Amino acid sequence: MKKSLLFGVALASLLPVLAMAQSAFEGTWKIDLNKVQMSKKPDILLLQNGVFQCKTCVPAISVKADGEDHSVTGHPYFDSIAVDVVDDHTIRETDKKGGKVVGTSTTAVAADGKTAVVDFTDSSDTDAAPITGKVTMTRVEAGPAGSHHVSGAWRSTGFQNFSDNGLLMTFKVDGDHLSMTTQTGQSYSAKMDGTEAPYKGDPGITSVSVMKTGASSFTETDKRDGKPISVAEVKVAADGKTMNVVVHDKLRGTTSTFAADKQ
Repeated sequence: MKKSLLFGVALASLLPVLAMAQSAFEGTWKIDLNKVQMSKKPDILLLQNGVFQCKTCVPAISVKADGEDHSVTGHPYFDSIAVDVVDDHTIRETDKKGGKVVGTSTTAVAADGKTAVVDFTDSSDTDAAPITGKVTMTRVEAGPAGSHHVSGAWRSTGFQNFSDNGLLMTFKVDGDHLSMTTQTGQSYSAKMDGTEAPYKGDPGITSVSVMKTGASSFTETDKRDGKPISVAEVKVAADGKTMNVVVHDKLRGTTSTFAADKQ
């Protein structure tokens, strides 16, 4: 859920950085979609005069909405975007990298304009089966007069039918090192003292550091080319069955929360 311009923010927040500080944290954990709370800071979209813009993307995006591939720069997960206007309530987006499709999404705005549903596929950081799912968005502010119905400020407020490969994470502690793997190919092995270590399998994350902050808590920092882009504060419940996570997205200036259940 991760890198396409319409659902990337939501998906990126659902696949946070996590770290284990002791053997009790080992195992496989699954994000509970019913316990995800996205930032209240909205995403701002504009489709008008044949041009689609994501004003809150980092960096911002502006491409012709003509169904053709258009190059974009500064995004590690894709290098071109095609936006096709299906009708006055629906658009379709295709993201590519090196000519290969890495993400698709269809955004359909409800007749009353108050909500929208994004159906997506995302393989921007995996050679395995793509992550699939749906994101429900709630309108915060309408777009300008005469713009497409997708225009305006939106908050991601619901998540449905996410494939397990986008929700499951497995951890192992070996001495003072934590190892993490996902079904989509991300992995790292980091010393739990804040030492920076390589982050593998994700074009947007180059290194990670893990710091134990208490008997059942820790902080993990993801970096891109030495710059922190995401910080996760994690605390495991006393029964060891639930992991509560607060994710600070440093690029977008947002904070989201979720819980993961031990499998």
